[in-house]
Amino acid sequence: MTDSNALDPEDRKIVTLARSARARNGVAEGAAVRDETGRTYVAGTVELDSLKLSALRTAVAMAVASGAKSLEAAAVVTAGESVSDQDLAAVRDLGGAGTPVLVAGLDGAVRVSLTAG
Repeated sequence: MTDSNALDPEDRKIVTLARSARARNGVAEGAAVRDETGRTYVAGTVELDSLKLSALRTAVAMAVASGAKSLEAAAVVTAGESVSDQDLAAVRDLGGAGTPVLVAGLDGAVRVSLTAG
C-alpha cells in the first residue's frame, strides 16, 4: 500500500475527485485524470444497455474529447485490486507508457501505483 499522505498534492487531489465521483453517482468506480496543462477530468462507471465503460476509460475519453494532448497522471477508486489491461491501454494511448495510475480503495487509500506501460 502506498502512503496516501506522501502523495504529491496534485495526485492526492485526483484521488479525492475520483472518490467523490464514485460516491456522488453511486457507481462501482470513480476515476480522474490530469492532462498536460493541469486540467482534470472526472468520471464514473458507465453502465448502459448499449454502452459499458470503466470509470478510467470514461475519464480518458472526456480528456480526449476536450482536447487534451497527453496525461500526467490517473487515479481510480475501486473495490477491485487493480485495473484492467484495457484501462491501462487507454491511459497509455494518451499519456504514454510511463503515466502513473494510482489505484485506491473505497476509503481513498492508495493501494498500488502502476504505470500505463
